[in-house]
Amino acid sequence: MTPQKVLQNFQRCANWEDKYLYLIELGDRFCLLPVNEQTNDHKIRGCQSSVWITLTQNNNLIRLAANSDAAIVKGLLALMIIAYDQQSRQHIATFNIDAWFEQLQLTQHLTPTRAIGIATIIKQVQLISRE
Repeated sequence: MTPQKVLQNFQRCANWEDKYLYLIELGDRFCLLPVNEQTNDHKIRGCQSSVWITLTQNNNLIRLAANSDAAIVKGLLALMIIAYDQQSRQHIATFNIDAWFEQLQLTQHLTPTRAIGIATIIKQVQLISRE
């Protein structure tokens, strides 16, 4: 799955209810962080939902895994996985995820709290990937 393919699939959805269902489906498909890794060490602070993220490096590529207890947040995490997983640190630093979210028209359809939360998560992933 690529960001471009997600954009194409979003554009095929008839309305925002269908887009939310697709987002939830992506969350179920891509957010596969095992329960034993959903620990306080991997928990993202400052989110209303519980969110866990792990980043590891393998052959100069970043491996991103995540999960959440909230379906929409899980879908948003899936988008981050699609954008960042198995990518280089440089790709993560330069990929304009905000512009992609604009193309998906997500920013207009997220509650302010959820938009702030996902922005916080993105910044943390970008910071951690630089270490």
